[in-house]
Amino acid sequence: MSKDQERLSQLLDAAKRAGADRADALLIASRSVSAMCRRGVPEGLEHSETIQLGLRVFIGKRAANVSATALDTSRFEALAEQAVAMARVVPEDAHTSLVDPAQQGVYDIASLDLVDAGEAPGLEALLARAREAEEIALGFPGITNSNGASAGYGRVEIALAESGGFSGRYVQTSHSNGISVLAGEGPSMQRDYAGHSARHLSDLDSAESLGREAAERALARMNPAKPRTGAFPVVFDRRVSASLLGHLAGAINGASIARGTSFLSAHRGKRILPEALSVIDDPTRPRGLRSKPFDAEGFLPSPFAFVENGVLQDWILDSRSAMQLGLVNNGRASRSVGGPPSPAVSNFFLTGGTGSREALLADIVEGVYVTEMMGSSINGLTGDYSRGASGYMIRNGQLAEPVAELTIAGNLIDMFASLRAADDLEFRHGVDAPTLRIDTMSVAGS
Repeated sequence: MSKDQERLSQLLDAAKRAGADRADALLIASRSVSAMCRRGVPEGLEHSETIQLGLRVFIGKRAANVSATALDTSRFEALAEQAVAMARVVPEDAHTSLVDPAQQGVYDIASLDLVDAGEAPGLEALLARAREAEEIALGFPGITNSNGASAGYGRVEIALAESGGFSGRYVQTSHSNGISVLAGEGPSMQRDYAGHSARHLSDLDSAESLGREAAERALARMNPAKPRTGAFPVVFDRRVSASLLGHLAGAINGASIARGTSFLSAHRGKRILPEALSVIDDPTRPRGLRSKPFDAEGFLPSPFAFVENGVLQDWILDSRSAMQLGLVNNGRASRSVGGPPSPAVSNFFLTGGTGSREALLADIVEGVYVTEMMGSSINGLTGDYSRGASGYMIRNGQLAEPVAELTIAGNLIDMFASLRAADDLEFRHGVDAPTLRIDTMSVAGS
């Protein structure tokens, strides 16, 4: 047991002495270093170290949370007494529950490979990486300015302990690089970007490749037009296709289902995607950006197909939402130090696509290829969907002129049911999808 786990155990003992029936404690200790530059000039050099400590206590069906920003054992008694005093006066929660100890455990941390064992980069190394990406991008003819480039490194330690006996701890590292540039002059100026994050530096896209990508994307967007208004096939680039998966995750979140605020509330056990497609959540994926050896309630994680062969199998559940809905907890709890757990996904992705992106476009006579979206009007009760977008026209199966200032609209139930997917899935964000096509959406342009 680490020193931090021992201290959490001491905090739980203090909670029991203060009168708590049971308690849990969460520690998040982080260290981050980042560097930003614009046209080679440093604009932000940051180094921060933080400790966040959360204590949750239970008295019968009452619960309360308190938090602190220091792991000071001399304050544990006062912190515990404060939490217990709060718990005595809050209303009872009929759905306060406890994870079965038989479901708790710590997944093989070594196999997750979440820690880069190399030396942590300093500010100078990060600044050099940011400058390299910017220099590459600014070297392209037509790139006229930079919005800035950045590079960062982080290390986070997470420890959780419960009075019922569970105790776990893990560490994760992250490296990141990003660049945003401008092409053209005046009203016709266009912006685009490139960025990447990874657990290990060896997996991070090179600064050179990111600078090139940002420049090429910005130049390709020059002189955009507006498409004509009508109904067209719409294809979502991988940079934005995961947003559709995010809407799905929100609609099948157990808390939303329990509140009655989801347009998919009557679809459990029914087909919501084409038969070829499945949606999987895998907290055990090696080097995954959201991988973890236990969830926020100490639940032993495992992969789960929330949609299998097009059929919605279950809601995203923590112990509370599972109790509310009379279902079995599937271990998707997430929390901050200042609040109770709630359901959330980890590495959430869509699989089952076939063929290349080019094959997905091949039979489209006229359509829209979306590379960026902005704004959002999503009705959680009906699934009605409307978002601003930009990208390119598709003409006779090929990408054509850039387009901007358009709105795409539809209904997510219909959109999910008609999805077609390419086989170009990449794991880059935590929520990931391949290139996706919807055969008919309303497009508002000129």
